Amino acid sequence: MSKGASYIVASTDARDAIHFNPEMSRRARGFATYAALRELGRNGIALLVDRCCRFATQLTSRIGALPHAKALNSPIINQGLVRFLNPSPIATAADHDIFTDQIITAICAEGTAFFTGTTFQGRRAMRISVCNWQTNDEDIDAVVSAVERIVATAANQVAVPHPS
Repeated sequence: MSKGASYIVASTDARDAIHFNPEMSRRARGFATYAALRELGRNGIALLVDRCCRFATQLTSRIGALPHAKALNSPIINQGLVRFLNPSPIATAADHDIFTDQIITAICAEGTAFFTGTTFQGRRAMRISVCNWQTNDEDIDAVVSAVERIVATAANQVAVPHPS
């Protein structure tokens, strides 16, 4: 009765109701979509989807352009992927995976945005998804600024080994 994906963080600390509840079989699952269509109409929904896609593209490209970051894709819809690169000159792929997960955790703890991790082509990445109808240009600027601060702080804390 459950669904899983690499970007859904499963916890073994507590019982997760989704594993014990036929969530996807409840009645009226489509009511929210019907209500949105009735309220916004076809053009309103199209504008909403276009805006979310534009913001996902902006976030992915702007965060991916930051030092120690790399965009792994150009969003087709409203999903983007960014990987963070450990600044150590001897960093391995595993070090980049750990650094990426540390950045994701720090971003979520800071509170400006919520991102989840995923594994893409064997590498850890941050999953960017824009789906809130209230997201605006100021939100995008605030998120990019927060991520930039967090990555800079984390990069400065990486111990760079000195040659012997």
